[in-house]
Amino acid sequence: MKKLLLLTGILIMLFTAYSFITDQQDPWKVPEKYESLKNPVPADEASLASGKELYDYFCVNCHGNDGKGSGKRALKLNNQPTDFTLDIFQQQTDGALLYKIYSGHSDMPGFKKRIPGNQDAMDGSFGKTRISGDLVNYVRSFGKKNHH
Repeated sequence: MKKLLLLTGILIMLFTAYSFITDQQDPWKVPEKYESLKNPVPADEASLASGKELYDYFCVNCHGNDGKGSGKRALKLNNQPTDFTLDIFQQQTDGALLYKIYSGHSDMPGFKKRIPGNQDAMDGSFGKTRISGDLVNYVRSFGKKNHH
C-alpha cells in the first residue's frame, strides 16, 4: 500500500511538473486561416473611439490604461497580461490578434461570446460588424504611442 501511495505521489508530481513545463513552452498557436486575415476596418478616429470604448469595458482591468499589462487585476493573475506596446506583440497579424482576443488562453478569457455581434468571427473572418476591427485597431494604437 505504501508503495502504491508513493508511486501515485511521484506520478502526480511528474504530471504537474510536465504540465508546468509544457505550459511555459507552448506558444499561443494561431490557426493558419487567421494568420493572413487583414483588418477590414480603417484605423480612423471613429474606429479608434469605438475601439477605446470596447477596450475600456473588456480589457483595461488586466491590460491597463497604457496597454502595458498593468491593470488592477494584473497582480491577481498567474501570468502577466500582454504588453501591447512591445514590438513583438505589434508584429503579429491582425488575424492573429483577432483569434487571440476571441479564443483566449491561460488567464486571458475568450471574448467571442462576450463581444456582441461577432459570433461568426471565429469562423475565420472579422465578422459582419466593425466591432472586432475597431478593437484590433485600438490595441494596435498602443504600439504607435510607444514610438512617438
